[in-house]
Amino acid sequence: DGDSYVLNGTKVFITNGAEADFVTTFATRDKSLGYKGISAFVVERGTPRFSVGKLEQKMGIHPASAAELVFDNCRIPSENLIGEEGKGFRIAMEAIDASRVTIAAQAVGIAQAAYDAAVSYAKERRQFGVEIARHQGVQFMIADMAVDLDAARLLTYRAAWLMKQQGKTPLKEAAMAKLFASEAAHRICHHAVQIFGGYGYTHEFAVERLYRDQRITEIYEGTSEMQRWTIARQITGTR
Repeated sequence: DGDSYVLNGTKVFITNGAEADFVTTFATRDKSLGYKGISAFVVERGTPRFSVGKLEQKMGIHPASAAELVFDNCRIPSENLIGEEGKGFRIAMEAIDASRVTIAAQAVGIAQAAYDAAVSYAKERRQFGVEIARHQGVQFMIADMAVDLDAARLLTYRAAWLMKQQGKTPLKEAAMAKLFASEAAHRICHHAVQIFGGYGYTHEFAVERLYRDQRITEIYEGTSEMQRWTIARQITGTR
């Protein structure tokens, strides 16, 4: 519209959408163009007819809001266009590809916290006259947790190193890191709750929160199923 764009529609599940000073949004002026019609824009907080709608009540990561953003004939200057018109899909995909490594790192951090808590508790908690860390069943869980944690960290380090060396995201390695690290974190948090027993199901100890926080790492920035699809396509060369 002249030297400006007018945005209409809603976006949902926007992380930190309620707190952000500005957001990046993607919109199209012609749906018949499909992904080739998508463009990327910056919209600042306080822009007329741009507002925050519903805040989701999430299972975990409570400090970060998940907000609905509402654009109701929201007019923004043409200079708020990112890159070129019609290039928004590529911009979005490049951002998602890169963020897979950071989500893998997030999963490793959550897993490390759960592992540390479980090992510490196992060495302190006594049952049948000995620390539960002496029980073979608990030892097996701790061993599996340690292997998962190291493997997840090394896959994440490799993806980050390749990204730095190549100057772009290594698609297969980034997907492998996110897939394995997020699912390893799930297993590690599960074992941590088991080691804590009934206390692991209470708010008294952090492992129940870590269990809830971990779950999102298998969903956002591409689900585990999407990571498997990406890995397979990179290996086979299929599209």
